[in-house]
Amino acid sequence: MVRIKNFSITAHIDHGKSTLADRLIQHSHLVDERRFKNQMLDTMDIERERGITIKSQTVCLPYRSKAGEDFVLNLIDTPGHVDFSYEVSRALASCEGVLLLVDASQGVEAQTMANLYLALEHDLTIIPVINKIDLPSADIERAKEMIEVELGLDSDKTILCSAKTGQGVEDVLEAIVEQIPDPAGDPSAPLRALIFDAQYDAFRGAIISCRVVDGSVGPGDTIRLMSLGTTHKVEEVGVFKIDMEKRKRLSAGEVGYIIAGIKTVSDTRIGDTVVLDEDPMPPALAGFKEVKPVVFSSIYPIDSDDNAALADALEKYKLNDASLSYQRDSSAALGHGFRCGFLGMLHLEVFQERLDREFNQAIIMTAPSVEYKFILANGTEVEVDNPEYYPDPAMIVKALEPYIKATIMIPEKYMGAVMQLCLARRGVNSHFHYPTAGRIEVFFEMPLAEVIHDFYDKLKTITQGYGSFDYDLLDYRQDDLIKVDILVNSEKVDALSIIVHKERARTKAKLMCDRLREEIPRHMFKIAIQAAVGGKIIARSTISAMRKDVTAKCYGGDISRKRKLLEKQAKGKKRMKSVGRVMIPQDAFVAVLKTNED
Repeated sequence: MVRIKNFSITAHIDHGKSTLADRLIQHSHLVDERRFKNQMLDTMDIERERGITIKSQTVCLPYRSKAGEDFVLNLIDTPGHVDFSYEVSRALASCEGVLLLVDASQGVEAQTMANLYLALEHDLTIIPVINKIDLPSADIERAKEMIEVELGLDSDKTILCSAKTGQGVEDVLEAIVEQIPDPAGDPSAPLRALIFDAQYDAFRGAIISCRVVDGSVGPGDTIRLMSLGTTHKVEEVGVFKIDMEKRKRLSAGEVGYIIAGIKTVSDTRIGDTVVLDEDPMPPALAGFKEVKPVVFSSIYPIDSDDNAALADALEKYKLNDASLSYQRDSSAALGHGFRCGFLGMLHLEVFQERLDREFNQAIIMTAPSVEYKFILANGTEVEVDNPEYYPDPAMIVKALEPYIKATIMIPEKYMGAVMQLCLARRGVNSHFHYPTAGRIEVFFEMPLAEVIHDFYDKLKTITQGYGSFDYDLLDYRQDDLIKVDILVNSEKVDALSIIVHKERARTKAKLMCDRLREEIPRHMFKIAIQAAVGGKIIARSTISAMRKDVTAKCYGGDISRKRKLLEKQAKGKKRMKSVGRVMIPQDAFVAVLKTNED
């Protein structure tokens, strides 16, 4: 009887999770040396270039222990970024244990803590592993102390390894088979399987990745997805051994895939429960929730003729990424486009990159915003993710914006600079503690809108790369929010409108006006760039006119002749200003998006 062990590897970004997965795959001889490549489980080019995992993968590893017993180790890889924390939680719900990776030179970071709490929520066996012990800067004793003090885990049971050189990988595998419990579940009970991922195949539709909790499933069965209530006939089941390997049935405790003619990834839900249609409805597995976007941005094609091609590209992109939401939008300045919702800023960046590479789409994105809530005088509550739909200020009784709890881990010497950064971004209720000598864990409650632009980049800069950051969404809180409109030559440019806190409106508006002045080319007439709140102008920059010297042909003579020529020119400029249109280049929208306040 082959025993099953289901586990995951969790770590802070760049602590060696993908490299360790590579060594485990090599140790299991799943692929020969000719086919092997680094970051074997990362299938996208952007994942390889950035060294991050965006789409979780699964692999089934055969292993014979030192005692001679045969095991099947199901590695359920997880994304490594806060934007995808729900997918991480569903992947962990499919496991019985995790390897918690800690960098020997960096120690415990913010996301290490977040991943530990996620694992504890699911009551998983946690095996601490110190990686990168081959580095000259490795401080194993300090890393062990941090695991003991900050994580509350037994440092004596910590496994030392180097995923790069392969040192200690055998010890990691032995710890998995010894410490992680066998999966519980009744193969004879009604089917219940947890969906933790899905991917799209052009020929076979959506392929569901799932963990069978109870019962079994095989070709010919009719399954029901509980949250949607849809039924599908199973065509094929199997396991992931880098490539998909067909099986007759998947039983309780196993991790694999189901192909059932599901047309798109959007027709599945991460965290949903799969049951057999003929069974009496068993209780759904806990933890399912609808994934809601938190960051919104409008996208427009650079060439308006490409609108149909962009719509086609979004439709195809959505087949592979169910968490993207979009709807048609239009702007007087930029024409027809789409309003898109994302899980976070990394999700937005990946979307932009993939749209360019995979679909060859050149786009303009408006400044990202979050979803605000406004309670109006008539008692209704409206949700606004686009400044264009900001309600009439006279009707607003209360304005609410989303807040997060930020966890920042830094060396002690950067405390002042980090506090200054967080307070400048409207951070409140700060507290901190010293987990180990020389390191501080800082907690702040901050508006999400202050974090989504460049907060992480700023943190990395002021801490010289040593700061780490993680956050959880808290709630909506009342704030004094206003809409700032940008007017170019007295015409409102709706794509540049923003919703900001009243105290920061003047500063932000001035920066936007100055940046536009640099980017918009000079015209034959003077151009006023203004920022307005309602009918009140709060900031202004002026682009001077290109001017021809009309008095050059005059030599000597009465001054009145020159004055007549100048007055004639002034009248022409005034007429030109009233009828002329200002051409705003695409670069101007990108420049305003990158406006730096600090």
